[in-house]
Amino acid sequence: MGSTPRRGDTRQRIQDVALELFAERGYEKTSLREIAEHLEVTKAALYYHFKTKEDIVLSLFQDLGRPLDELIVWGEQQPRTLETKLELLRRYSASLDIAEPLMRFMQENQATVRELSIGQIFKNRMLAISALIRDPEAPMVDQVRSITALFSMHARMFALQAIEGDAEAKRKAVLEVALDLVKQAHASSTHG
Repeated sequence: MGSTPRRGDTRQRIQDVALELFAERGYEKTSLREIAEHLEVTKAALYYHFKTKEDIVLSLFQDLGRPLDELIVWGEQQPRTLETKLELLRRYSASLDIAEPLMRFMQENQATVRELSIGQIFKNRMLAISALIRDPEAPMVDQVRSITALFSMHARMFALQAIEGDAEAKRKAVLEVALDLVKQAHASSTHG
């Protein structure tokens, strides 16, 4: 199959295959039995690691989301300078690469995401990151620029599919636009 496993251990193989099947068939239509068959393990072996499909999704959110959590912690310890904000966006772009399969899952299984607790986890991460980039004292237009910088990065996975060009070129272009937006927001809100 297309995706390369991140590490050889069973837990991660289960996560990778589950994510692939959820993407192909949808979360609702995929059973634990099918995941086990795909991995050529018994359902009991699968059960040893995860009791439910929800457990698999939650574990993915924790594992693939860890770089984002670490980024938030790092950002909260930095001075609120333009350089910090730009570095946050660069690192955010890199952690999105890791989390891309998860973003696709969320896009394609929105009802499930709402039912599971992951929607809220994701929302909290987004709020924390946008709080580090946005200056609450800035004019509204600059706050919008900062938030848009963040969401333009998510757009590269969906909205940019219509644009010709390879994934890396799109990633660089999106990052450049995001950095520009934050520089603009910063420039007009620095007084003097």
